[in-house]
Amino acid sequence: MSRTGNARAAAEDSLEDYAFRYVPRTFRRWSAASVGATALGSIAFLADFSIGASVGIDHGTINAVLGILFAPVIIIIVGVPVAYYAARYNLDLDLIARGSGFGYYGSIITTVVFAGFTCIFFALEGAIMAQGLQVATGMPPWLGYLISTVVVIPIVIYGMRALERLHFWTTPMWLALALLPLLWILVSDPESVRAFTSFSGNSDGSIGFGAVVSSAAVCFALTPQLAEQIDYIRAMPPRTPANARSWWTSFALAGPGWVIFSGTKQVIGVFLAVYVLVKVDATLGHNATEPVKQFVGMYQTLFPDWLAIVLALLLIVVAQVKINVTNAYSGSLAWSNVFTRVTKHYPGRTIFVLLNLVIAYGLMMLDVFTLISFVLSLYANVVMAWLVTIATDIAINKWVLRISPRFPEFRRGMLHDWNPVGLVSVGLASVLSLLAFAGLLGTAVKPFSVLIAIGVAFVATPVMALATRGRYYLRRRSDGIDSPLFDEHGNPSGERFRCHVTGYMFERPDMLASAQRGSHGQLQYVSSLALTLDNSDRYVLPPEVTGPPHRATDRGRGT
Repeated sequence: MSRTGNARAAAEDSLEDYAFRYVPRTFRRWSAASVGATALGSIAFLADFSIGASVGIDHGTINAVLGILFAPVIIIIVGVPVAYYAARYNLDLDLIARGSGFGYYGSIITTVVFAGFTCIFFALEGAIMAQGLQVATGMPPWLGYLISTVVVIPIVIYGMRALERLHFWTTPMWLALALLPLLWILVSDPESVRAFTSFSGNSDGSIGFGAVVSSAAVCFALTPQLAEQIDYIRAMPPRTPANARSWWTSFALAGPGWVIFSGTKQVIGVFLAVYVLVKVDATLGHNATEPVKQFVGMYQTLFPDWLAIVLALLLIVVAQVKINVTNAYSGSLAWSNVFTRVTKHYPGRTIFVLLNLVIAYGLMMLDVFTLISFVLSLYANVVMAWLVTIATDIAINKWVLRISPRFPEFRRGMLHDWNPVGLVSVGLASVLSLLAFAGLLGTAVKPFSVLIAIGVAFVATPVMALATRGRYYLRRRSDGIDSPLFDEHGNPSGERFRCHVTGYMFERPDMLASAQRGSHGQLQYVSSLALTLDNSDRYVLPPEVTGPPHRATDRGRGT
């Protein structure tokens, strides 16, 4: 297939999901409330219950709950600038990262980190579903893993519209199954609450800062869920005075606010683990971290055994499908983004759905669930280095120092391929925190490795921006189009131009002037998609001498 044909095929295939593109107004026809509700539907994952139970058993209720409360505070601080840029400028996290310290190719590193997250969490959720099938039917784990993997394929391949319908119809069922029995126990059995508050787990019962941070570290590994929320909220409608209240509410709850719901589920996970250990089976030990054990145990105190198993299985299957269609969807977007930029070829997103599922199935077969605390604690170090770097570039380098360009540029030809600001920050923060996690910086420092990742990334990002004087952000300041990038409300413009490579119409934020003039010397336009798939520089405008953004040029470019 020719490069032009490949670009056309990619444009057609990505109309449903915009895998490596700005999401245009013509696609964003949902209300802000609808987008927010759909995004919140994806946080029905049961791994939260396992994470809460795991840190509760390891460190006791008080340390676990303090850690669970500490992590969301940091995650919200990190999440606000990143999620705002996604919702306001309608970009996924990879596109944001390109112009926020990493460069056109540099952001591939961060996208691979996120793609790994989707595989790990798909595996954890798939393992939970397999546990439920085993309890209910005696099905061997390998077969349960396979079923939990393939069941999401028919939904994922249809993209955002199918996911919106799935979450709309299943969220009320999930809430009823998970919360109503729990509320009844809290009201009717005060003794269970006292057992929960006094539970010491495997600790000596004392409150320790190290135990709190260790509990929080496991929770920090969930931070990439923000990127999955972004895959939804990038479809937010333009913000106008008429919808401002609804827009901000949906953004707050479905963007950075997702972690409040996540933290609540983690605390419930601690409670359920204590409940089944005290009220149902004291010999369960660490198996009390399995949601199927938690919910079957809770239901058995309220219903006959057969009904308890049926309800628990229904809850687990609904939750697993809800979150794993999102994991598979977001993972396929990430993998296709990386592959397309590296190879300049787009084979279709379906291939990357299957790749994501194969990796996740392999992790399930390796029994990643039994190592949940270790795997997530290890992963959290890299995760926080990555997301803190992006958030710091947006909040500090863009808005305070004004070294980084205010608009999150993502188009090839406008950016340098590599930007040392983000790459050095992530690399340094990851290496130092992983050394601490491995105990190579001393046993006293080991519990605080994730704090090292956060602190180093927060400091290194502006230091690198100042040291490089912003030279590696923009290759050009002008995209060659004499038309405003934003409308009167600061939203990306909906004006449309024809791409001379693909023949399709694209909206203003996706377009650049082409270096290739028309047959009569007229100016032509080229889409960022066509540039992504072109392995030459024939359409790319020559570089300009650029420096740090000036305050005057940043005004009015969208807020």
